[in-house]
Amino acid sequence: RQMCIRDSLLLETAAGFGLFKVLKDGKVQEGADLSKDFGTSEGAAEMVKLQKFSKFADQTDALAAATAMVEGKLDKSLKKFLKKNIVDKELADELIVSDSKLAGLVKEKLDIQCLCDAPSLEVLRGVRLNMDSLIPSISTAAMKQMQIGLSHSLSRHKLKFSPDKVDTMVVQAIGLLDDLDKEVNTYSMRIKEWYGWHFPEMQKIVVDNTMYAKTVVALGMIKGAKDADLSDILPEEVEAELKAAAQLSMGTEISQEDLDNIHALCDQTLKLTEYRTELYDYLKNRMAAIAPNLTVLVGELVGARLISHAGSLMALAKQPASTVQILGAEKALFRALKTKKDTPKYGLIYHASLIGQAQPKFKGKISRVLAAKCALSIRLDALGETSTATIGIEDRVKVEERLRQLEGRTSLKANKDAKALNGPTKYHEGEGGAAYNTAGDSTLKSKKRKAEEEVEEEADDSEEEVKEKKEKKEKKKKKKAKVEIEDESEEEQPKKKKKKKDK
Repeated sequence: RQMCIRDSLLLETAAGFGLFKVLKDGKVQEGADLSKDFGTSEGAAEMVKLQKFSKFADQTDALAAATAMVEGKLDKSLKKFLKKNIVDKELADELIVSDSKLAGLVKEKLDIQCLCDAPSLEVLRGVRLNMDSLIPSISTAAMKQMQIGLSHSLSRHKLKFSPDKVDTMVVQAIGLLDDLDKEVNTYSMRIKEWYGWHFPEMQKIVVDNTMYAKTVVALGMIKGAKDADLSDILPEEVEAELKAAAQLSMGTEISQEDLDNIHALCDQTLKLTEYRTELYDYLKNRMAAIAPNLTVLVGELVGARLISHAGSLMALAKQPASTVQILGAEKALFRALKTKKDTPKYGLIYHASLIGQAQPKFKGKISRVLAAKCALSIRLDALGETSTATIGIEDRVKVEERLRQLEGRTSLKANKDAKALNGPTKYHEGEGGAAYNTAGDSTLKSKKRKAEEEVEEEADDSEEEVKEKKEKKEKKKKKKAKVEIEDESEEEQPKKKKKKKDK
């Protein structure tokens, strides 16, 4: 950097943009300690001087400028401000900014040299500390009010991307539903253990947790079991069995205070159960509005758990079908990869009703088919504009057909025949119509036809091979016969010669 170039400083506030001139830029270049210079308002006035301040017209302009900075973009108002006060005046100053991304954008769009190093940020920090004295046109109270308003507007803007499809509600609801299930089960087990001291035989007779809690409230002490009316809670057979067991019970006596505490716990459990039912209805309605196609395929609970595990509906839509299939089984997957064993075939999607209907040997195939259809449905729910189930119903029918095919209830051949019946019919020449030239057709051979032709070719080849073999055998026999004749003639000639010598 040349010593003759002066520095300018850009200050972004909730009220507007400010452009300052650095008076003692030598200290900034040397990297000296500037805490003493900015320790007082007089020292700050000697270091920097306000050149221009552009105030926002309203809260909307402030929100637009803040959103552009957060997203790493150059706001139009800031671009206009810098162009008017630096570019049009043909200043050769280096501009101090607070963000490196903003420095790159200013350099690219306006060709202004920017600084964002440690000494420059120290100057910017000092200007912010003395903002009240350096910008006298805006009071401290007004600045604080603008900062609060801008922060609230920015927060609302971030949460306002999709008001109709707020999947955060689904994530929170499914989490609360799981917590309620755990709490209700814990409370129910505590009731059975507590009241079991007084009436232990009741646990085997009344198995359902909700019915057990209601029966404890209606029954009270075991002494009054004979006169108690439980017809609204239990069937007649169970009620008679319960009263018979109460007369022969081996339980211990409890006080009225103990019974009151047990009743209080039963009331809490029943209230949680009722709230759990209401929460499930709420979750069902929200899932039908947010992800109708996914809900049709896997149900409300499994769909909500998939969204919750991914973080959001959009994050789930970005996942491929293979990831959706094993979502929730990450530990098993990495354990299998580490130990070099078989990877899991399903995760959270295992609890879907379609996979539950399949036989154990077909669950992996059905989970793969279902995950592929779910991936398409999720993307339509996240990015589509329709709020009703469109492809979800069709995909569910296809998965059910695939399940029937695997189980052998309908064969693939039957499906092909059915498609052939509904397909296009053969053309027949009508009276007085032009003739159709079938020689000009070019059709693709089916797999079955190809197999038949291959069999015929093999049969033709085999017949030719048999003929060739027969001919070869005959030739060999002729050769052997010739050789034998020649050998016999050679043996006869030496015998004749011997006879002549003997004479």
